[in-house]
Amino acid sequence: MSTSSSNPVEALQNRGPVVLAVTIALLIASTTFVVLRLISRIGVVKRVSWDDHFIVLAWLIAFGFSFSICWGTHVGLGRHEVDIPVQGQQSLKKAEYAFSVLYNPALMSTKTSILIFYLTLAKTQQIFRWATIATLLVVNVAGIALTFLNIFQCHPVSAVFEDPVSSAAICTDIVTLYLSSSPANIVTDLAILFLPMPILTSMRLPRKQKIILIITFSFGAFVAVVDVVRIAYLQAAFQVRLSEVGKQNATESRITEQDDFSWYASLSFMWSAVEVNIGIICACVPSLKPLASRVLPSILRDTNNPSDTSELDGQGNDIQFDETTLQGLPSVPTSPTKTHVGCHGQEGDLDMINFLTMPEMVQPLERSQTALTVITRRSRAASSNFYDFVNMKNRKSMVKLSNKESYFPLALVTILFFMWGFAYGLLSILNAQFQLVVHMSTGQSLGLHAAYYAAYFVGPLTFGQWVLKRWGFKATFITGLCIYGCGTLIFWPSAVLTSFAAFLISNFIVGLGVATLEVAGNPFVALCGPPEHAETRLNISQGVQAIGSVVSPILAQKVFFKSVQDTPSLISRLGLSSFHEHVLTFLLDVQWAYLGIALFDVLLAAAFYYFPIPEASDEDFEAIAEKRRSINMRKVAGLPVVYITLALGVFSQFCYVGGQEAVAGVFEDYVALVKPNSAISPFDYQAVGHTVFAVGRFLTAFAGFVVKPRWILLFLYFGAIVTAALAMSLDGYAGVSMIVLTLFFESGIFSMIYAMSLRGLGVYTKTGAVFITAATSGGAIFPVVMNPVQNSRGLQYAFCVVVAVFSFGTCFPLYLVTVPAAKQQVDPVQEAYVHELAIEQNRPTSSYRRAAKVISTDVRRKKKFLDLDGPTAEHVE
Repeated sequence: MSTSSSNPVEALQNRGPVVLAVTIALLIASTTFVVLRLISRIGVVKRVSWDDHFIVLAWLIAFGFSFSICWGTHVGLGRHEVDIPVQGQQSLKKAEYAFSVLYNPALMSTKTSILIFYLTLAKTQQIFRWATIATLLVVNVAGIALTFLNIFQCHPVSAVFEDPVSSAAICTDIVTLYLSSSPANIVTDLAILFLPMPILTSMRLPRKQKIILIITFSFGAFVAVVDVVRIAYLQAAFQVRLSEVGKQNATESRITEQDDFSWYASLSFMWSAVEVNIGIICACVPSLKPLASRVLPSILRDTNNPSDTSELDGQGNDIQFDETTLQGLPSVPTSPTKTHVGCHGQEGDLDMINFLTMPEMVQPLERSQTALTVITRRSRAASSNFYDFVNMKNRKSMVKLSNKESYFPLALVTILFFMWGFAYGLLSILNAQFQLVVHMSTGQSLGLHAAYYAAYFVGPLTFGQWVLKRWGFKATFITGLCIYGCGTLIFWPSAVLTSFAAFLISNFIVGLGVATLEVAGNPFVALCGPPEHAETRLNISQGVQAIGSVVSPILAQKVFFKSVQDTPSLISRLGLSSFHEHVLTFLLDVQWAYLGIALFDVLLAAAFYYFPIPEASDEDFEAIAEKRRSINMRKVAGLPVVYITLALGVFSQFCYVGGQEAVAGVFEDYVALVKPNSAISPFDYQAVGHTVFAVGRFLTAFAGFVVKPRWILLFLYFGAIVTAALAMSLDGYAGVSMIVLTLFFESGIFSMIYAMSLRGLGVYTKTGAVFITAATSGGAIFPVVMNPVQNSRGLQYAFCVVVAVFSFGTCFPLYLVTVPAAKQQVDPVQEAYVHELAIEQNRPTSSYRRAAKVISTDVRRKKKFLDLDGPTAEHVE
């Protein structure tokens, strides 16, 4: 068929001109910015750095990438397949191969240039530098691996250009490769966007420079948005290929979505060009500041702001002075070579950060030579805030907060509890749906479940405890959120490739993220505030987590997989192959939910960086434990009672979580067995069970106000054992009631064990939290143990495993109610804490009030004769 565009209808169905115009426009824009960058660096700064070399390399690759897309539009890209002449097919394949191979190197070079620039921002910020180096490593390793995958997408490579491809060749679809690489691109885009934020938010810049800064980094966000848009078009193209495979016998038509890859993929390739060129533009903007200072200095200086008293040096760089600093500036001679930030020698790297900084960030390098380092004691006190909107001065320890003071940080952390409950519920449904696509066996399904809970053993005992002990609770929250977000993004390639291995890795990484959150979240809630309410606080937060596990399965089953619930009828109506295509389409759709979760994780991690989350050192924990040292150090079997309590608590937690997961894994099968003809589906019964579980946690929290926690724990364990045992023999509604009641009695056990096991550990409190969290890995063991019993003796009989596991776990509450030393150790004591809190807040108890009043009167009298607010001596280096 003719490829002429003189026919109006034909022209409307040709996306080539749009793709061509956008690609050329963005290539011209990126070329302009690269040229201006080189003028700034060579002509003004007179120094070229490694980031400049990489941006030139990125532009060269981007030029080849953009040219291949433009050539593709000439030979058929953007047209329907039926409109492309036979002689143009091979040329189009060559163009597709060229831009598929060049895409990842272009991004890799651009991101490498940006990250090398980041390394010059703050050489004293070790965390930032190591995070940047780690991101740089990920960018280059992933970029090289994906490049080679694209080069060798066919075996042999020559098969890429064949049409049709020979049966002896093995090829991976280009769109599949693109979609599979999406997580790496999104993760690195978000990392590059958020990495410099802590440094940027701590700077004081004139208003105009702040505006320029916001615009510059807003482009970085636009790159991430462009990547998401590109993925949307790629997914549409993938579904076209999926339709080709699943509907081989359908009638071909130009209005159908079959065999039309050149039409649907064209826009995704166009957005790829937008992403690459916009990335180059963003990388060039900071380096244009010296040129802008030379050509249009008024743009960067705010003449209306009296505090912006900047001048230009001989090279077009700003020398800016803070108004407060100028007021106390003594007449100390300075060296010209040290006063100005030069562009040569060791200080030459600072010209890159001059776009972003005020002189105080340069002070450490010239402290012995420049008068700008003269800072009074008053000025230091005025700048004690970590950020302008977060007061970090004299933060009270979390273990010394009152109930009222602890509400806000507890509410923030409880958001995380909801998130990992949501993740748990969603993954359980996705695992079930994934089995339909890849024909997973029961063993593979158990493997997915085991991978999630095995991460609880790996994460806390490796990097989890290191981050918690070295950097504290906030850093652990941020680390967990980032790992969690990465795990959710890896669902993209697992859904595209329908790969069990990829889905297994996704489950494991999500488990690592949630385990890292829990290793900080549970002890934070238990320890933040008065210790006598630790169990209550943790049960309330865990109740919110249970709400997340109720909401997410309903959302997944009723919204995402609504049309694939009736599996037998769908198979009979569509056929097996069409049914698999149908389910896979929904797996692709649910990717967007995972993307939303990942983006929310990253934003929440950034927010947590700025939130005033209280911390507590080992010394704080030891000070609290020291108040009851005589009780905590009592010997039981020759060892201090606190260590016996911790060991039994870890064992009991291991047993409890194993039994809980064994019940949860067979809940629907059990209901279908004992009540096969119920008007309510097993899934709905499970939703009821999860709701009862959540309500049970809140009831347990309130019960803690009137009953000692050890007795509540013993009651819950006995209830779980009895109901699980009755579930072995009862049928019908009675059997359903027993398994639902088992969930009710399970509800408060976790929180009770956790809070009581941490009491009195002192400097080992964080270590104890690590071990208790790692004990959650019991969820990976006992469902696997229960499965062969179920296969050999039946499902109801298999509940003997649950009964046995809960019976083993009961050793902990029995120990607490029978051993006197353990009773005194774990029972909350309110009076001691109230007394300690009163002293901490300078509110003396009645026995000290008279002495405090006398001392206060004496201080006020002496203050009349002392000038306590006199001038502060200054020291000039």
